[in-house]
Amino acid sequence: MALAALVLAAGRGERFGGCKLDALFLGEPLLAHALRAACAAPVDRVLLVTRAGQAMPANDPRLGILTVESPALSVSLKAGLAALDGADGTFVFLGDMPLVPHGIAASLAAALGDNIAALPTWQGQPGHPVLLSRRGFALAAGLDGDRGLGTVLRGRSDVLRMPCEDEGVVIDVDTPAALARLSP
Repeated sequence: MALAALVLAAGRGERFGGCKLDALFLGEPLLAHALRAACAAPVDRVLLVTRAGQAMPANDPRLGILTVESPALSVSLKAGLAALDGADGTFVFLGDMPLVPHGIAASLAAALGDNIAALPTWQGQPGHPVLLSRRGFALAAGLDGDRGLGTVLRGRSDVLRMPCEDEGVVIDVDTPAALARLSP
Protein backbone atom coordinates (compact mmCIF):
# COMPACT_ATOMS: atom_id res chain seq x y z
CA MET A 1 0.00 0.00 0.00
CA ALA A 2 1.42 3.40 -1.04
CA LEU A 3 0.94 5.77 1.88
CA ALA A 4 1.59 9.51 2.09
CA ALA A 5 1.54 12.09 4.87
CA LEU A 6 0.06 15.56 5.04
CA VAL A 7 1.28 18.11 7.55
CA LEU A 8 -1.35 20.84 7.83
CA ALA A 9 0.32 24.14 8.66
CA ALA A 10 -1.51 26.97 6.89
CA GLY A 11 -3.28 28.52 9.88
CA ARG A 12 -2.53 32.04 11.06
CA GLY A 13 -1.83 31.10 14.67
CA GLU A 14 -4.05 33.94 15.88
CA ARG A 15 -4.50 32.59 19.43
CA PHE A 16 -0.72 32.30 19.62
CA GLY A 17 -0.20 35.86 18.36
CA GLY A 18 1.08 34.77 14.94
CA CYS A 19 4.15 32.83 13.73
CA LYS A 20 3.28 29.90 15.98
CA LEU A 21 5.00 27.25 13.90
CA ASP A 22 8.28 29.18 13.98
CA ALA A 23 8.23 29.35 17.80
CA LEU A 24 11.05 27.36 19.37
CA PHE A 25 10.36 24.14 21.22
CA LEU A 26 13.34 22.16 22.50
CA GLY A 27 15.62 24.36 20.37
CA GLU A 28 13.78 23.89 17.06
CA PRO A 29 10.76 25.45 15.37
CA LEU A 30 7.52 23.81 16.45
CA LEU A 31 6.86 22.75 12.86
CA ALA A 32 10.15 20.79 12.71
CA HIS A 33 8.82 18.33 15.29
CA ALA A 34 5.62 17.65 13.32
CA LEU A 35 7.58 17.24 10.08
CA ARG A 36 9.96 14.80 11.73
CA ALA A 37 7.03 12.68 12.98
CA ALA A 38 5.50 12.69 9.47
CA CYS A 39 8.84 11.71 7.90
CA ALA A 40 9.14 8.83 10.41
CA ALA A 41 5.81 7.40 9.19
CA PRO A 42 5.84 4.52 6.68
CA VAL A 43 5.24 6.83 3.70
CA ASP A 44 6.57 7.42 0.20
CA ARG A 45 5.76 11.13 0.24
CA VAL A 46 5.26 13.92 2.81
CA LEU A 47 3.40 17.07 1.81
CA LEU A 48 3.52 20.23 3.92
CA VAL A 49 0.39 22.29 3.28
CA THR A 50 1.23 25.81 4.35
CA ARG A 51 0.83 29.50 3.67
CA ALA A 52 3.22 31.58 1.60
CA GLY A 53 6.39 32.47 3.46
CA GLN A 54 6.43 29.60 5.96
CA ALA A 55 9.95 28.29 6.46
CA MET A 56 10.39 24.55 6.08
CA PRO A 57 12.68 23.39 8.90
CA ALA A 58 13.31 19.91 7.51
CA ASN A 59 15.26 18.34 4.71
CA ASP A 60 13.96 15.03 3.42
CA PRO A 61 13.82 14.06 -0.26
CA ARG A 62 10.22 12.87 0.18
CA LEU A 63 9.10 16.29 1.42
CA GLY A 64 7.16 18.69 -0.79
CA ILE A 65 5.34 21.96 -0.19
CA LEU A 66 1.85 22.99 -1.24
CA THR A 67 0.96 26.63 -0.62
CA VAL A 68 -2.67 27.57 0.00
CA GLU A 69 -4.21 31.02 0.33
CA SER A 70 -6.76 30.21 3.01
CA PRO A 71 -5.93 29.49 6.66
CA ALA A 72 -9.08 27.32 6.96
CA LEU A 73 -8.33 23.75 8.02
CA SER A 74 -10.84 22.31 5.56
CA VAL A 75 -9.17 24.10 2.62
CA SER A 76 -5.72 22.78 3.59
CA LEU A 77 -7.03 19.26 4.02
CA LYS A 78 -8.91 19.20 0.71
CA ALA A 79 -5.97 20.70 -1.21
CA GLY A 80 -3.54 18.23 0.33
CA LEU A 81 -5.72 15.21 -0.37
CA ALA A 82 -6.21 16.35 -3.98
CA ALA A 83 -2.44 16.72 -4.41
CA LEU A 84 -1.89 13.19 -3.08
CA ASP A 85 -4.50 11.70 -5.39
CA GLY A 86 -2.41 8.60 -6.21
CA ALA A 87 -1.91 7.54 -2.58
CA ASP A 88 -3.73 4.50 -1.19
CA GLY A 89 -3.96 6.26 2.17
CA THR A 90 -2.78 9.42 3.86
CA PHE A 91 -1.73 10.26 7.39
CA VAL A 92 -2.92 13.69 8.52
CA PHE A 93 -0.53 15.40 10.94
CA LEU A 94 -1.01 18.89 12.40
CA GLY A 95 1.88 21.34 12.39
CA ASP A 96 1.25 22.41 15.98
CA MET A 97 1.53 18.93 17.52
CA PRO A 98 5.22 18.49 18.43
CA LEU A 99 4.97 15.38 20.62
CA VAL A 100 3.32 12.83 18.33
CA PRO A 101 5.21 9.57 18.97
CA HIS A 102 7.11 8.45 15.89
CA GLY A 103 6.03 4.81 16.06
CA ILE A 104 2.29 5.43 16.13
CA ALA A 105 1.90 5.84 12.35
CA ALA A 106 3.33 2.39 11.61
CA SER A 107 0.97 0.88 14.21
CA LEU A 108 -2.02 2.60 12.59
CA ALA A 109 -0.98 1.41 9.12
CA ALA A 110 -0.64 -2.17 10.34
CA ALA A 111 -4.08 -2.08 11.96
CA LEU A 112 -6.11 -0.16 9.32
CA GLY A 113 -7.49 -3.24 7.56
CA ASP A 114 -10.78 -2.53 5.77
CA ASN A 115 -11.56 0.51 7.91
CA ILE A 116 -12.07 3.90 6.30
CA ALA A 117 -9.72 5.49 8.85
CA ALA A 118 -7.58 4.75 11.88
CA LEU A 119 -6.59 7.11 14.66
CA PRO A 120 -4.93 6.94 18.05
CA THR A 121 -6.81 7.78 21.23
CA TRP A 122 -5.50 8.83 24.60
CA GLN A 123 -7.86 8.28 27.52
CA GLY A 124 -10.75 8.21 25.05
CA GLN A 125 -9.78 11.44 23.28
CA PRO A 126 -9.22 11.18 19.52
CA GLY A 127 -5.70 12.12 18.46
CA HIS A 128 -3.31 12.42 15.53
CA PRO A 129 -2.16 11.39 13.12
CA VAL A 130 -5.33 10.22 11.44
CA LEU A 131 -4.75 7.61 8.75
CA LEU A 132 -7.38 8.05 6.06
CA SER A 133 -7.81 5.23 3.55
CA ARG A 134 -8.17 6.12 -0.12
CA ARG A 135 -11.93 5.64 -0.02
CA GLY A 136 -12.03 7.98 2.98
CA PHE A 137 -10.66 10.94 1.01
CA ALA A 138 -14.22 11.77 -0.08
CA LEU A 139 -15.17 12.43 3.55
CA ALA A 140 -13.35 15.76 3.37
CA ALA A 141 -15.56 17.04 0.54
CA GLY A 142 -18.34 18.22 2.86
CA LEU A 143 -16.05 20.07 5.26
CA ASP A 144 -15.85 23.85 5.42
CA GLY A 145 -14.14 26.47 7.54
CA ASP A 146 -12.00 25.15 10.37
CA ARG A 147 -13.80 21.82 10.59
CA GLY A 148 -11.49 18.83 10.30
CA LEU A 149 -12.00 15.12 9.93
CA GLY A 150 -13.02 14.67 13.56
CA THR A 151 -16.53 15.88 12.83
CA VAL A 152 -17.10 13.33 10.05
CA LEU A 153 -15.29 10.41 11.70
CA ARG A 154 -17.02 10.70 15.06
CA GLY A 155 -19.46 7.87 15.65
CA ARG A 156 -18.59 5.90 12.51
CA SER A 157 -18.25 2.15 12.98
CA ASP A 158 -15.64 1.85 10.20
CA VAL A 159 -13.05 3.93 12.03
CA LEU A 160 -10.40 2.08 14.03
CA ARG A 161 -9.69 3.83 17.32
CA MET A 162 -6.38 2.63 18.71
CA PRO A 163 -5.75 3.32 22.42
CA CYS A 164 -2.33 4.87 22.96
CA GLU A 165 -0.40 5.36 26.20
CA ASP A 166 1.36 8.50 24.92
CA GLU A 167 -0.45 11.78 25.56
CA GLY A 168 1.51 13.33 22.67
CA VAL A 169 -1.22 12.19 20.27
CA VAL A 170 -3.58 14.83 21.71
CA ILE A 171 -1.24 17.68 22.72
CA ASP A 172 -1.33 20.71 20.44
CA VAL A 173 0.08 24.17 20.95
CA ASP A 174 -2.44 26.98 20.51
CA THR A 175 -1.06 29.66 22.85
CA PRO A 176 2.32 30.79 24.20
CA ALA A 177 1.19 29.50 27.63
CA ALA A 178 0.58 26.02 26.17
CA LEU A 179 4.08 26.05 24.67
CA ALA A 180 5.57 27.19 27.99
CA ARG A 181 3.83 24.31 29.82
CA LEU A 182 5.48 21.80 27.46
CA SER A 183 8.96 23.25 27.72
CA PRO A 184 11.28 21.75 30.33
